[in-house]
Amino acid sequence: MNSSDFQIASLGKRLLDSPLSPTTAFIPDDATVAYDSDAVKLAEYVRKGETIPAFELAGPRAKIYHDPAWSKAAVLTAGGLCPGLNDVIKFLTSTLRNQYRVPIVYGIRYGYRGLNPASKLAPLVLTDENTDDIHEQGGTILGSSRGEEDTAVMVDTLMRMNINLLFCIGGDGTARCAHEIAIEAQRRGLSISVIAIPKTIDNDIGFIDKSFGFETAVATCGHFVSGAHNEAKGAYNGIGLVRVMGRDSGFIAAYAALANSYINYCLVPERKFTLEGEGPDALLPNLVERMNSKHHAVMIVAEGAGQELFENLPEMHDASGNLIHNDIGILLRDKIREYFKKLNIEVNVKYFDTSYAVRSGPCHGADAVFCAMLAQNAVHAAMAGRTDMVIGHWGDNFTHVPISLATRRRKKIDLNSQLWTSVRATTCF
Repeated sequence: MNSSDFQIASLGKRLLDSPLSPTTAFIPDDATVAYDSDAVKLAEYVRKGETIPAFELAGPRAKIYHDPAWSKAAVLTAGGLCPGLNDVIKFLTSTLRNQYRVPIVYGIRYGYRGLNPASKLAPLVLTDENTDDIHEQGGTILGSSRGEEDTAVMVDTLMRMNINLLFCIGGDGTARCAHEIAIEAQRRGLSISVIAIPKTIDNDIGFIDKSFGFETAVATCGHFVSGAHNEAKGAYNGIGLVRVMGRDSGFIAAYAALANSYINYCLVPERKFTLEGEGPDALLPNLVERMNSKHHAVMIVAEGAGQELFENLPEMHDASGNLIHNDIGILLRDKIREYFKKLNIEVNVKYFDTSYAVRSGPCHGADAVFCAMLAQNAVHAAMAGRTDMVIGHWGDNFTHVPISLATRRRKKIDLNSQLWTSVRATTCF
């Protein structure tokens, strides 16, 4: 990694005093968080006289760029649903209006579609009153959508509405679109801070150690896994098969396996496996051994696992260009039944698809706190004139991450990591 990869774009010098209380713990301009915590690697940078790659530390600045009294903000949510969306909307609104006294905060309807006048979607004006209890609801009060809109048209809309603070809540596709808006605004010489807030229950955004909604998703999966366990033990040779989200990364499945230790099989996109054959990666023979000895099993599978098992099927993509995976849960259910029938062994497969139930509810506990702090730090960054960046989290700190860096690669489970070693230690495959 090069230290220049971590450079955050700024709209200009910060000349205005922050309206926040003088007792606020303002962040120094040179405060950073090292990307790599390995002492040997850090020492090597020092030995070579190179700048250590580091994130800019998030938080309020004593001097700000935008004049709050003349500012207008807009908030949008894009992509799939996720627990905590309304929490982020609420705390963006309260921080803008109550801490910085920004007079107008718009809620853009149905993602980037709401920035295209052709959609005829009037924005909402977000206030303390209409966002007071939205954190108790799942989904998003603004609506969401997938698909691309013309960048020039969206920037035209921001200009007409005199918006100088734009907050885009979504995954990597949403962040890439925010990046294009920031670049177009810069090309036109417009002082618009564009801040992305990472939303993905898959927890797969690069250079960010966790994203909101993930902890709630893992906890919610526990209810389904418990049901699958009861169903499996309630039938002779019972198998509880639970499909969870995880398009390219299996973090939900892996964490759920550790949080619910009666899960016997954890299948993730990062680990390839076969259905039949010999060896440690052959799933069905292993499952037969399990049935012969225990007569029940619980299996959790991420939606992106086992895609190589599908043959001669055309690729399909959603409106955002994401590859639509084939349904591994249904394939496993059917293949398990066929295999056991061929061996003349009784089996009772109970199938649970958790996808929409997990992502559409409200968030809870520490996840809600995380949403609040993400939103607050996003506002601090925007008011300081930062742009084209994502609010991230690294170690114990909130950070500023360039969008180009955060979207460079998806975060995946390292099969040599302590996480996966722990999963393998508690499962039988």
